[in-house]
Amino acid sequence: EAANSPRPPVAERRPHTREVHGTMAEDPWFWLRDREDPAVLALLEEENRHTDEATAHLEALRAELYDEIRSRVQETDQSLPVPKGPWEYRVRTEEGLQYPIHVRRPRGNADDEEMVLLDENALADGHAYFALGDLSVSPDHSVLAYTTDTDGDEEYTLTVVDIASGETLDEGLGGLSYGLVWGNDNRTLFTVGMDDARRPDRVMRHVVGDDPARNVEVFREDDERFWVGIGATRSERFVVIGTESKTSAEYWVIDADEPAGEPRVIEPRRDDVEYRIEHQGDRFLILTNLDAVDFRLMEAPVDAPGAANWTEVIPHRPGTRVEDVDTFETFTVISERRDAVPVLRLVDRASGGSRDLEMPEEVYEAGPGSNAEFDTTSFRYGYTSMVTPPSTFELDVATWESALLKQQPVLETDLGMYATRREWATAADGTRIPISVMWRPDRTDGPAPCLLYGYGSYEVVIPASFSSARLSVLDRGAVFAIAHVRGGGEMGRRWYEEGRLEHKHNTFDDFVSCAEHLIDTGVADPQRLVARGASAGGLLMGVVVNERPDLFAGVVAEVPFVDNVNTMLDASIPLTVTEYDEWGNPNEQDAFGWMSAYSPYENVAAVDHPPLLVTAGLNDPRVQYWEPAKWVAKLRDTTTSNKPILLKTELGAGHGGPSGRYDAWRDEAFVQAFILDVMDLAQPRSDSAEVDLELIRLRAGRGEHLGDLPAD
Repeated sequence: EAANSPRPPVAERRPHTREVHGTMAEDPWFWLRDREDPAVLALLEEENRHTDEATAHLEALRAELYDEIRSRVQETDQSLPVPKGPWEYRVRTEEGLQYPIHVRRPRGNADDEEMVLLDENALADGHAYFALGDLSVSPDHSVLAYTTDTDGDEEYTLTVVDIASGETLDEGLGGLSYGLVWGNDNRTLFTVGMDDARRPDRVMRHVVGDDPARNVEVFREDDERFWVGIGATRSERFVVIGTESKTSAEYWVIDADEPAGEPRVIEPRRDDVEYRIEHQGDRFLILTNLDAVDFRLMEAPVDAPGAANWTEVIPHRPGTRVEDVDTFETFTVISERRDAVPVLRLVDRASGGSRDLEMPEEVYEAGPGSNAEFDTTSFRYGYTSMVTPPSTFELDVATWESALLKQQPVLETDLGMYATRREWATAADGTRIPISVMWRPDRTDGPAPCLLYGYGSYEVVIPASFSSARLSVLDRGAVFAIAHVRGGGEMGRRWYEEGRLEHKHNTFDDFVSCAEHLIDTGVADPQRLVARGASAGGLLMGVVVNERPDLFAGVVAEVPFVDNVNTMLDASIPLTVTEYDEWGNPNEQDAFGWMSAYSPYENVAAVDHPPLLVTAGLNDPRVQYWEPAKWVAKLRDTTTSNKPILLKTELGAGHGGPSGRYDAWRDEAFVQAFILDVMDLAQPRSDSAEVDLELIRLRAGRGEHLGDLPAD
């Protein structure tokens, strides 16, 4: 580090040798896995103190960024009312409160007094971390069930209350994963339990008020490659149990009117065959990749839903990825993605005719909104772009007229000052890679400091969506870009297949190609290009730091999956076995070879590394805290650079970082201050333009999610 910077902690080396497939490897920081060793927590605390000291010169900038973030937020706000039966449900926020409040009032009676269903702030009181998992009102609207996590480990506990009286009817059932569904008797709840590796592996039927010892196991998944989830059809006819691996699926249904009944299978699992189901009238709609790489839509009778009875509704069209299907009484909404752009297509149930919803911009994100009712002639959808805040529209299906119902306020900001476009880089193998770019034309002239974000795993699409937090960076003269690299889902299933398993290196090569494209086309200043990624995107950061340390002026790796070989060798670690189809099983020699070839931790070299900010969560069940901690220790031990390599660990949180919105804003201000400092843009602002902030939460099941920015 620089002469006037504090000396970083030195993690003790303890001998440990790993032998796999006849290959020996030394891992002197293996001991950091031991949570019970007092030296582990002591080191993490020392690292946090060091990071605070090394960034103390940014304290004023962090305060300025936080003020910008907060000043752009309409802190007291409310969602649109979502009609459901005799009620309208909504969520609101209040200035000064960290968490939302869930409320309802009688439908169509705006003058009636609002009823508070759940105040997350009251539940969070006394806890350093709080997350609401699921919230579900009984079919007769009389009882509220919800689950909470106060550690950040994504293990939830159930509470059930009588809405009218406020009486607690049930509490304390713990060890739950995501998923909470009512039977139509208003007494039966279906929950998801986890095994010792925290894999969702079973569905339990629980009767409100009963001793949990009387719970009935409805479904169990013993194959460790699969994880279990539950849901309900919008028609309220069926409780749905899904069990999925990365490459196959199997679904079961229970009649919601007979919640004590046995589940019945839709179609038994087959290797490499995925499907999902929705219900509409006398048929199930089945979205599947059976003989259709980019998926097609089938239908089958409710009474005989097996594949032998599937008939085609929408054929396979190579390159058009059919992503989802939403059913209503008289129409169906198909979510597709064509050339990295989403398309919403409505299909009339009676005639079979279809029509695409028109969108106002060439590059945008759109998807179904909150549509709670099955029998409706309106459809809500969300729309956003990199220059358009999240907006909710409602389409009258009969007249085909759309009305804007609500747009996220961005206070004191002229969004017309910002511009966006789609660029295309060319990868080493000739593949064209989309890049979404946003900038402020009056603040950039020629090559500019640039923040390049990447992910590229799990077929996850990084949306070209709005985030007012980015305005803080753009207002200071930087460009923001998203590299839509292979391994994601932007360009169809092929895009995903070409970025996983033995093809994983395409993800890293694509990101480098995007960075070089931005430099070569004069968008990015090569001396001030910063990379950012989280989770699997953190693995991406680790690889590019190893392979192209010269390309980036700085790197932010949030909760990075950087010790992939050692983690995937240990089946006791949460999510390991279910991830074999994504990364490979290193117990097999071929997979061990390709995983070892790019592993960030395995391949740290004695080179000049750029400044790094690395984050971790002590209670993170997805990327264990010791992965970033080991990586930082090895980087410091090996690098030939004197630039800062910083580790910041949330000691009371998990994969998503701080849970409250004000805490999340402070956390984002911390990261942005580091980025701006590396870009040489940390000087005080000459104007008072300020911004707000939002989060792509790291929550979705099956192992991953995005994680660009924290939420309002």
